[in-house]
Amino acid sequence: MKVLVTGASGNVGRYVTEELANMGEQVVAAGTNPKKLSELFEDKVDTITFDFTNKGTFTNALENVDRVFLMRPPHLGKPEDLYPFIDAMKAHKIKLVSFLSLMGVEKNTIPPHHKIEKYIEASGIPYAHIRPGFFMQNVSGVHSVEIKEKNQIFIPAGNSKTSFIDAEDIGLSVATLLHNPEKYKNTAHTITGSEALDYYQVAEILSKVTEKHITYAKPGYLKYRRYYINNRGLDKAYVNVTVALYFMTRMGTAKDVTDDFFKLTGRQPRTFEEFAIANVNCFN
Repeated sequence: MKVLVTGASGNVGRYVTEELANMGEQVVAAGTNPKKLSELFEDKVDTITFDFTNKGTFTNALENVDRVFLMRPPHLGKPEDLYPFIDAMKAHKIKLVSFLSLMGVEKNTIPPHHKIEKYIEASGIPYAHIRPGFFMQNVSGVHSVEIKEKNQIFIPAGNSKTSFIDAEDIGLSVATLLHNPEKYKNTAHTITGSEALDYYQVAEILSKVTEKHITYAKPGYLKYRRYYINNRGLDKAYVNVTVALYFMTRMGTAKDVTDDFFKLTGRQPRTFEEFAIANVNCFN
């Protein structure tokens, strides 16, 4: 039987797909652009058109599939948007679903991930939630623009600390869960890096790696929101979600360090400095 990977071209989904293929699993990479997926993975996996908002794509996507990596697309803000597909997985008698959730979401009812976790559990589908810390790729991705153009980290996280995790490490964790469905059914795993850093420390690391003087601007929520909507032109709903996440970060929800990644994989997670060195082109 096969493993379906939703959001297969995304930060985490691409690594889940690659790691499962490396483990010898038959993988179906799902997304709204199968041509892009075919180019990304070449002939290593099957690809299929899939859209959470189109029930007509569910049956084909789940054909000969017994495990699923479930990722909420950022543009679907309501948990109810995923319920029809979860119902389809239940009808299909999926052996294990690994949902990409959020660190600390078991105690935080605000993000949509909380209700999605609860809906999966109530459905009776065997689950293995993955609750990662803050992605290192957010710094090298959406927040890299200010680092490159202004030598500045422009993030409203105050003095809080974050236990960053590389999306590649998350991908390996998810693949490990899906490769061993009986062992990990009805479990949850909080995956973090091995250290918690504030953004002054992140600026120091990036300064060292890039050989530029990078500072942490420490903007307030309103200044950050206004800049990302008006100057960067990003979607208002997306920016509002990031503001909420940074609000939670300031409350201390992102600072915990766990050894769940080591327990699952037998490896140490990548450090932020190692990540910055490997991705230095993103910051220059």
